[in-house]
Amino acid sequence: MESLQRMAGTLLAIFQTRLDLLSSEMEEERLNIGQMLLYGSIALFFFGLAIMLLTILIVVLLWDSYRLPVLGSFIVLYFVAGFLAWSASRSVAREKSKLFSASLAALAEDRDQLGPRP
Repeated sequence: MESLQRMAGTLLAIFQTRLDLLSSEMEEERLNIGQMLLYGSIALFFFGLAIMLLTILIVVLLWDSYRLPVLGSFIVLYFVAGFLAWSASRSVAREKSKLFSASLAALAEDRDQLGPRP
């Protein structure tokens, strides 16, 4: 009976350790995503501002002779860039996430140490 209690205690300790690892991974992932969103938003804002100002500069420089072809070229360029970015975001969204990989590996190791699989 005592060995059964020790084994149950050990299993509970293992489970608690794995839950702690899982919660740590979730917190770390949450912080990483928050930082990525913040820095990505800032970068996109400034890149967008730079592109807009560059576009205005080029259109103003060519206003008298090539106004419409330049505006049309920029429209096509921005449409193609937006489509490529949209396609890239879809492919990234389809990739398999490695979230909780350390927890899953630790649980698999625990299962292997406890005995053979049925």
